[in-house]
Amino acid sequence: MIDLKLMSAICDSLTIPITFADTDHVIRYMNTAAVAQYAKRGGDALIGTSLMDCHNEQSQAIILRIFAEMQAGLEESMITDTPARRIYMRAVRGADGELLGYYERYEYPTEC
Repeated sequence: MIDLKLMSAICDSLTIPITFADTDHVIRYMNTAAVAQYAKRGGDALIGTSLMDCHNEQSQAIILRIFAEMQAGLEESMITDTPARRIYMRAVRGADGELLGYYERYEYPTEC
């Protein structure tokens, strides 16, 4: 059995923002880094709201396209790739393979 308190603590220990939305595009979880990143937009008050309300029409179209691909089996797609950051959408599936939602994660490339 999964310990939700432990899983939340693990996600909150990550320094990269992670925001999870269900298949209706409603934000269901934000780790501590995501709450901090989106503090000016409401922080944890965004939980329970539509992810689409946080994006412009162009971004919404990209999210919906990738979501449709996830429904067809895609696991992950890069949304943004700039020198400053990469943003990905990653499918979250149940044990039976059913798409439960997706999360947005960031990578910050570092110089060697």
